[in-house]
Amino acid sequence: MSEQPGENDRDYIQSIERGFAVLLAFDAEHPNPTLAELAVKTSLSRPAVRRILLTLQRLGYVTGSNGRWSLTPRVLSIGQHYSASHALLEAAMPRLVRVAETTGESASLGVLDGTDVVYAARVPVRRIMSINVSVGTRVPAFATSMGRALLAWAPADVVAPVLAQAPFERLVEGTISTADELEAELAKVREQGYALTAEELEPGLISLAAPVRDASGTVVGVVACSTSTARNTPEEFRVQAVPCVLEAAAALSADMGYRG
Repeated sequence: MSEQPGENDRDYIQSIERGFAVLLAFDAEHPNPTLAELAVKTSLSRPAVRRILLTLQRLGYVTGSNGRWSLTPRVLSIGQHYSASHALLEAAMPRLVRVAETTGESASLGVLDGTDVVYAARVPVRRIMSINVSVGTRVPAFATSMGRALLAWAPADVVAPVLAQAPFERLVEGTISTADELEAELAKVREQGYALTAEELEPGLISLAAPVRDASGTVVGVVACSTSTARNTPEEFRVQAVPCVLEAAAALSADMGYRG
């Protein structure tokens, strides 16, 4: 596991942390924030935010007009470099397309980031979630099939922070709400080889996910497929989609060099 320097570590550059905090403060609710709004959202002083914005502006990542700031298209290059340097994403797309074509449902590749799952690739077929799901969208790991498939085979030092820090809020009536419940679900996922959730992230959403492994056998992502209760019951979806998703996950694992 890579070293995580503390704030007092001599190798820790706090100005970079603050720069990313400002960049991440731009979101759907604040696409064109003022300097004051960014200061409140980042808990940084206005002079500090101003210096960061002017630096980012000089680098071409933000632009300002009439007291408001916005991101420029250059920020997309950061994600583009990630995609270009990760063979998993390139190999995943034809596998996801096949899942989407076979099931008639949306297919996704998810990766774990802390207590969240991030959509790394997606082939949408139908809009079934109330949130706007696209590459980069984050969802809580504890309440999703993707998160459970990622955590089920993860080492203890990855699972422990999720158990300790996940909010375990009832997003809908069926959402699990304790660490003990999550641990029981992870055991079930390991036993059956995939995860299936029904109406835990939001009403009407059914999703299943299977793990993708690299050459060392480490789970590095999941192939997922989602549907709606308007079209399927959980058991119907299990019968319809599990073989296809497992096949895609196994094929993608083989692409990554896994020979288990």
